[in-house]
Amino acid sequence: MASDNAGGSSLLLSQQDVPPVHEDNTLGASPFLLTSDHYGRLIPATLGDLGLAASEMTRHIAWDVGIAGVADALSKHLGAHLIAQRYSRLVIDCNRPPDVPSSIPRISEATVIPGNEAITREAAQTRKQTIFDPYHRRIAEVIETRLRNSIPTVLVSLHSFTPVYAGIIRPWHIGTLYHRDTRLPPLLLKMLRAEADLVVGDNEPYAVSDETDYTIPVHGEARGLMNTGIEIRQDLITEPSGQMEWADRLARIFGEIEIAMRAQGLI
Repeated sequence: MASDNAGGSSLLLSQQDVPPVHEDNTLGASPFLLTSDHYGRLIPATLGDLGLAASEMTRHIAWDVGIAGVADALSKHLGAHLIAQRYSRLVIDCNRPPDVPSSIPRISEATVIPGNEAITREAAQTRKQTIFDPYHRRIAEVIETRLRNSIPTVLVSLHSFTPVYAGIIRPWHIGTLYHRDTRLPPLLLKMLRAEADLVVGDNEPYAVSDETDYTIPVHGEARGLMNTGIEIRQDLITEPSGQMEWADRLARIFGEIEIAMRAQGLI
């Protein structure tokens, strides 16, 4: 079951723009709640192209390449509720605290974002209210409803990473990201490392922190939920075949994790 959540209206989004929040399997019975902060790469029509060539909007600076296909398929495989964000991280990054410079980046890797260079405080606030707030409000609403109804909830934040960043090659196929949760990440690491063909990163290529992340600290850690971030290397999921392969693999692994957690009384 899929639904769209407009989360209110503003001058930023016109009638031709889609709502920022995308959902699938809203009635899913899985304990896993999937989020995807960088699912889409849309730009509101009122912002034009942010001064960027169209080719820039297909790169990792604009979105998490390939993760939309993985997220959609994994949601269906697990019967898990997916909450995703459709607009480009260059409009506003929905996995950054709104008060940090990288929330609306003036430069990403080595690419200057002309449409963000002279943004006013009021325009930045409008982007937050129109895109960031509805997305995170919806995640909070879903978690509150699940907890009120005593539905086990494990937050899984889905991302992808570029295989080369600033000239540095990244060898991992997949990484688990975490900070304060010591329950789910070790179990996920163990199961991923049992896959003989994978190079698995432990808080690589990134680690979760309160300064650089929002979804896991605010929705997972602050509520005491079991949680993990997942990063898949983008060259592995650029094509639909790779997306389906990784969704199949992760569905199998998370199915085993659910069995293990229920046996341990964690959910």
